[in-house]
Amino acid sequence: MSSLIFEKSREGRRCAVIPKCELKAEIPAQLIRQTPPKLPEIAEVDLVRHYTNLSRRAYGVDNGFYPLGSCTMKYNPKIDEDAASLKGFTDIHPLQSIQSVQGCLEAMYMLKTYLCEITGMDDMTLQPAAGAHGEFTGLSMIRTYLSSIGQGYRTKLIVPDSAHGTNPASAAMNGFDVVNIPSTQQGFVDLEALRAAVGEDTAALMLTNPNTVGRFDENILEITDIVHSAGGLVYYDGANMNAVMGLARPGDMGFDVVHLNLHKTFATPHGGGGPGSGPVGCKARLSAFLPSPVVTCNEGKYELITPESTIGSVGSFYGNFLVCIKALAYIMTLGAQGIREVSENAVLNANYLMEMLKDTYDIPFEGPCMHEFVMSLERLKKETGVNASDIAKGLIDLGIHPPTMYFPLIVHEALMLEPTETESRETLDNAIQAFKKLKQTALENPQALHDSPVTTPIGRPDETAAVRYPILKYSFTE
Repeated sequence: MSSLIFEKSREGRRCAVIPKCELKAEIPAQLIRQTPPKLPEIAEVDLVRHYTNLSRRAYGVDNGFYPLGSCTMKYNPKIDEDAASLKGFTDIHPLQSIQSVQGCLEAMYMLKTYLCEITGMDDMTLQPAAGAHGEFTGLSMIRTYLSSIGQGYRTKLIVPDSAHGTNPASAAMNGFDVVNIPSTQQGFVDLEALRAAVGEDTAALMLTNPNTVGRFDENILEITDIVHSAGGLVYYDGANMNAVMGLARPGDMGFDVVHLNLHKTFATPHGGGGPGSGPVGCKARLSAFLPSPVVTCNEGKYELITPESTIGSVGSFYGNFLVCIKALAYIMTLGAQGIREVSENAVLNANYLMEMLKDTYDIPFEGPCMHEFVMSLERLKKETGVNASDIAKGLIDLGIHPPTMYFPLIVHEALMLEPTETESRETLDNAIQAFKKLKQTALENPQALHDSPVTTPIGRPDETAAVRYPILKYSFTE
């Protein structure tokens, strides 16, 4: 394992010469250091090698296959990064006058229009900074809307047991009481359980469709009708939108509010904590409650307005603007047909992978999947002692990033795979052989997988200790 940058430090070494500052300023004594900062002293070539070698250890979609389920870690066209780097977009300030940023507002308006068309919504805000932030925003709109029509007594929010963990969290943060309903053996919403759960106190149902186990709920129209008949609204978690965009629209399924993850479905690389963007769209009856401000077009001029019954701002200014630019470039490059092909290829790749692995690993939900699917290694663990984590660690030694582990919770020893639309058949075939090889290793030499990975700087760290006792700073020894 290589040394830390502080451990490579040698007194007196330099990689830069800072010119003498001619500017003189009176600095208050209490702001002046009494001792110099303990910065590493290192030569330029050693500094470059240190960080270059560290960067090579980071695995991303530019390195290889990244089948992380429910996260859409796909290759993102570099042209989108180029578009977001144009000086007309980067050399602006959010406090400039509206007249001086008409082009930027036009780009925001175009993106909003395209996203409304893709989702079947009537209006949209680009302000939320991520998917979970979008959830919170959409549910805030629903809560405020219900209060405005005298139905503040609707406090129950229904969430399926296969939902993303942020769904119940966002509901609770908005003051709703979360009602959990089970899934059927096919992975769909249990209609009878839903009918039993709805009532006069139902505020809304939060649903991902396709859902977290990769199935498109065949009863979706009946589901939304059940909730609407009880007076509730239906919220669409857009995390899996890349499986249906151009093919089916949440608005046509009966959803009233939707959030999208631009940093997952529409080109911005997702990972490392950001940057994200979670636009929220809604039907016309909820548009008055959108966060402020909203970009509009009036006689060819673009304006920022405050909706009549706005829930207020949910972020600084207008959202992560450059993320929106990347999404706009992605949509404009692909066009309507290209957007449709993205979904078709995502579904095709996932079904190919699932079909080729179904005789090797257990697939708990039968039938065609959408963009992702879940495998259960529960039986393999009982027979060999090799669990989902062992297989995931073994993939690292074969040069493949592990899929999502132990999610959703309704599947024991789960591995969730999402090959995405951008992977070639050759890449998928290589992954299939890797999974089959690991299964054979589990049967013949399970200890080898218990020891994996052996090709990385660190094998199996104590993950519990790492969470409870993180080392966040370097401790100098005098």
